[in-house]
Amino acid sequence: QVNLVESGGGLVQPGGSLRLSCAASGSIDSLGTMGWYRKAPGKQREWVAIISRSDNSNYADSVKGRFTISRDNAKNTVYLQMNSLKPEDTAIYYCNSLTWRQDWGQGTQVTVSS
Repeated sequence: QVNLVESGGGLVQPGGSLRLSCAASGSIDSLGTMGWYRKAPGKQREWVAIISRSDNSNYADSVKGRFTISRDNAKNTVYLQMNSLKPEDTAIYYCNSLTWRQDWGQGTQVTVSS
C-alpha cells in the first residue's frame, strides 16, 4: 500500500491557475498509470487526467486544453497544472493509480470563485 498526499489547492479567481501535487510514499513507477480525479459537491467522483508510465496523457473533455498532468518518478510525485480555471472546476481533487488502485487520500480543495 502506497500513501498518496495531495496538496496545492486553494481559492482562486476565474481565469487563474493552480498547480496540484500528489506525493506518494512509495514508487509511482511501480503504480503504473496515474490519474487525477475530482469530486464536486453533490456529484460523483470523476476522472480528470491520466498519465501512463511512458508519459502518454489523456484528459476529460471538460479540462482538455486547460489542464496538464505530469509525473516525476524520481520524486514519486504527480502534478496537475490547472490554467484558465472556471467555477465549475471547484471540487476536491485526488490522485490515484489506475493500474493498482490505492486507498484514497484526503484530497486537496480547489475553489474557483470571484
